[in-house]
Amino acid sequence: MSSSQYLSGLFGLDGQVAVVIGGAGALGLCLSTGLGKAGAKIVVADVAEDPCKKAVAKLAEEGIEAIWATVDVTCKDSLRKLRDEALKLTGKVDMLVNCAGINVGNNFIDVDPDQWDKIMSVNLKGTMISCQVFIESMLKTGGGSILNIGSVNSDRPLSRVFAYAASKAGVVNLTKNIAQEFATQGIRANAICPGFFPAEQNKKLLDEKRVENIMNGTPMRRYGDPAELIGAAILLLSKNSGSYITGAALYVDGGFTCSWF
Repeated sequence: MSSSQYLSGLFGLDGQVAVVIGGAGALGLCLSTGLGKAGAKIVVADVAEDPCKKAVAKLAEEGIEAIWATVDVTCKDSLRKLRDEALKLTGKVDMLVNCAGINVGNNFIDVDPDQWDKIMSVNLKGTMISCQVFIESMLKTGGGSILNIGSVNSDRPLSRVFAYAASKAGVVNLTKNIAQEFATQGIRANAICPGFFPAEQNKKLLDEKRVENIMNGTPMRRYGDPAELIGAAILLLSKNSGSYITGAALYVDGGFTCSWF
């Protein structure tokens, strides 16, 4: 057996279907590309039609088979419709990746309760409902793997992102509970907790002082690139490489969470 055959057997995703919710965003599209290049068929799901179409076109340029569907992650009926569309592709969903998320930066005194509720609804409730909906089908088709997106501030305080941090702490806790609940039923659930990967939703928070603090707290002294999340995602999602991994929260953060000062 050649090394490429060995690695393909360990990490390959040929013949499997991955639904990536939030798949039209920078992180979601990057993960979709990585999973697609590993052999998976991709269902790109996001809130707006045009970004979905553009994401699928980019995947097609890479030779990746993909379809798209719009979804409102706060609505169970919308997620059920997405699931049914995905099932048309091959009759099963092997992998669910929950990337949808929003963020607003405020000082604590200025946190708006309505903004808090919206962030919690998309980031935490949306993850919960999507897991519910897709686990229903996974239980009927022999199991599957779920990857949720946490954050370095799932358990570390960061200034001005109170609702986001609380929602991501909830996502990690939810992931562990799902993992425990379905561990004997062929369903694994894990989380990736990214460090600082600048995206449209957080660029407005990156003033000079905040950037200095982030770099001082990150031993690698740089931001992450979304492509650096792909290996971790494939490890956790693959039936073979990740077969005994469930309930894990894998930090991909340049050392941020191990830094003392």
